Amino acid sequence: MRRFSRIAVVLAFPLVLGGCGVNTIPTLEEQAKTQFANLQAQYQRRADLIPNLVATVKGYAAQEKSVLVEVTQARASATQVHVDPSAVNDPAQLSKFAAAQNGLSGALSHLLVASERYPQLQSDQNFLALQSQLEGTENRITIARRDYNKAVQAYNVTLHTFPGVFWASTLYHAEKPMALFQATDTAQNAPSVSFDAAPPAAPAVSTAPAANTAQ
Repeated sequence: MRRFSRIAVVLAFPLVLGGCGVNTIPTLEEQAKTQFANLQAQYQRRADLIPNLVATVKGYAAQEKSVLVEVTQARASATQVHVDPSAVNDPAQLSKFAAAQNGLSGALSHLLVASERYPQLQSDQNFLALQSQLEGTENRITIARRDYNKAVQAYNVTLHTFPGVFWASTLYHAEKPMALFQATDTAQNAPSVSFDAAPPAAPAVSTAPAANTAQ
């Protein structure tokens, strides 16, 4: 009977621990990491669309060189900053990643504003398709960013509330709170065209020599 009782205790021990939430912290941590990986995938999808978008705009609006260069450089900066999902509890790395992605969002907004000056570009089917894909990707980014922040919040709350705080101070004392993904005000929405945001510089671009070369 004693032997049977000991075996029963050994078998029941993992169930008791599970019921006490011993697995909650690593489970929530892995969920947050997965959500961050999903967010990175959406940002990469956006980066993959940009070269074709820039090439299409350049075919109709080569004089918008400064805007095209801005987008190209912002894309390069964004793709160079990579954060491994296992390092999402490093606020400095996540802030650097967010800043690069937000910079690319701003550059894309400038590009779309500039494209409104060219009716032929606006009727180009390739441009319209790329614009639609970009808008869809930006929406997915917004959702992925929200899902990541929700997962991080659940993980962080567990670290500081009972019974998670007990396990955090014993078995998982090396675990740190994760950083939320902070987007700028303009990055909260997909890049959109706004005539109010476009600078009134079009007359300066339209010069007589440019008209002669066009002929």
